[in-house]
Amino acid sequence: MASASHLRILRSLTWATMSASERAQLCARGLADIFDPALRNSINNIIEDVRQNGDEAVCRALATFDGVTLSPAQLAISADEIASATVDPALESALIDAISHLRAFNEQLMERASTWSIELEPGLFAGEKITPISSVGLFVPSGKASYPSVAYQLGVPAVVAGVKDIALLVPPAPGANGAVDPAVLVVCRLLGITRVYRANGPAGIAALGFGTESISPVRKIVGPGSPAVTCAQVEMQRHGVATMMLLGPTESLLIADHTADPVRVAADLLIEAEHGTDSSVVFVTTSTELAAQVDAELVIQLAALPEQRATAARASLGPNGGVVFVSSLSEAAEVANQYAPEHLQVAVDENAVDALVDELVNAGEILIGQHTPFSAANFLIGCPASLPTSGFAHVSSGITAEAFLKRTAIARSNETALRRMAPSIVTLANHEGFPAHANAITNRFTTGDHS
Repeated sequence: MASASHLRILRSLTWATMSASERAQLCARGLADIFDPALRNSINNIIEDVRQNGDEAVCRALATFDGVTLSPAQLAISADEIASATVDPALESALIDAISHLRAFNEQLMERASTWSIELEPGLFAGEKITPISSVGLFVPSGKASYPSVAYQLGVPAVVAGVKDIALLVPPAPGANGAVDPAVLVVCRLLGITRVYRANGPAGIAALGFGTESISPVRKIVGPGSPAVTCAQVEMQRHGVATMMLLGPTESLLIADHTADPVRVAADLLIEAEHGTDSSVVFVTTSTELAAQVDAELVIQLAALPEQRATAARASLGPNGGVVFVSSLSEAAEVANQYAPEHLQVAVDENAVDALVDELVNAGEILIGQHTPFSAANFLIGCPASLPTSGFAHVSSGITAEAFLKRTAIARSNETALRRMAPSIVTLANHEGFPAHANAITNRFTTGDHS
């Protein structure tokens, strides 16, 4: 395989010659920042302040970390503010378009997540009852940019799942004197979410967990954010709050072969790369020629981006990611499955798509073809876009209505079935040393046991 050391933007790696530690280093992104001891200590100080001092601590964190001075009465966004929020008609139309796709996707999931029962043997029935969780807090970030898309990506599944108590937390827009993006409020209005708060991320998450004078508590908190926000969610689990998998700095992996259009590949690599200098973007290819063409195209397309976005992209595609050369698409699948990306796109020969997708098992999403870019999925397609990062796609999924449901097992046995099971139950109870377990069975069927 030819050398690609001449690449200007993409860091060049070859999977076959990488050591196990080098492969692990490529895949180990995000966690060090989230679990940095100094950050954890700082976040726990904020959490403890909120636990003890409520609204006062939330306002203090806003002033300290966001430079925004608010009174406790201003933490809750009023119904009038939500009702009067306006955006450009084209933006509102786009929000409605996205919400309609998400609603349809999640309603289909709800149809599949139905209560069920099976007769395991004559007289013995078992199954599950599916119900929504009682309350949830949705965190919508606003530090690097405004994200109304996060508001609907989280809000629609919660609404479709039937969660009765939905709170949405959004930090004030930078330099806006406490105002939040009206597009986020429009999303809340479209979804019927009325409990909306403005607060610093970690302090607001603590407030949603504990409850304060102005902010009622919830049982689960979800939403992407900075390492500080993610750390706050992880730490609040110690206080009995449920959270989701890590939703940290964004990342993507794109697999392409010689048939891919280099202009589109470059454009699609830049989608997640522009998020921040902590993002990671990996390009996996069988073609050194394609890699060189994509790298040259990246130079051109980066020049057209604002400097902040271009700087982020260079970090994402260079030290944080790069191009990984492989000898086959099966080896490409090996790379992807070990990396377990948040976003994964496949741009290969149409005849190879099905076989490749069959091999891909660890990814937050799989987007097929060069007409399915990450931006389409992030904003509009309707599949989840709040996805596991930092390798958690190995064990978890994106946020859909299922994230807001719980399953309660239900069983029913008649006397005939219990008598049939009795010897096995008693044997297991005796083996594990629980006589009351056994007695509950034997006493039922002993003559005169109630005399």
